[in-house]
Amino acid sequence: MATSSAVRDDRVLVIERQFNAPRTLVWKMFIDPRHAANWMGPPDYPSVFHEADVRPGGKWRGRLRAVDGSRELGHGGEYREVKPPERLAFTFYWDQDDGSRGPETLVEIDFAERGNKTLMQFRQGVFDTRQNRDGHNVGWNGSFDRFAEYLASAGAQS
Repeated sequence: MATSSAVRDDRVLVIERQFNAPRTLVWKMFIDPRHAANWMGPPDYPSVFHEADVRPGGKWRGRLRAVDGSRELGHGGEYREVKPPERLAFTFYWDQDDGSRGPETLVEIDFAERGNKTLMQFRQGVFDTRQNRDGHNVGWNGSFDRFAEYLASAGAQS
């Protein structure tokens, strides 16, 4: 029989990515809503709205829209920890069709300097199901692919 921590561990998403930009630039592009709106969401559901009050207790909201226009997804949360430029923690929930909030998870992101590059360690959980964890894995990795492309194109213009 699996222990409760093992059950929880299989419903936690962990992603590690390295970005070709200094940590201060990665931080800026990650937390500034004007920049986040350009990379948030996977390629098939890009952001159409993003706002954030990046401070402990501050709220964030966003909307993703299917590229074919068939569906919009609202999401939001509250910042729990903001330590520029090294750590960000916030809650995450999806808006439900009935107007309620879906299950809430905690996102924790650490940014480490690696020369002129940045190592991002991302953790989100505990999900209610492994299926939801896996869906977020696809979504976040699509967002982080878009983030890397945005960094490359916008980094020189920041």
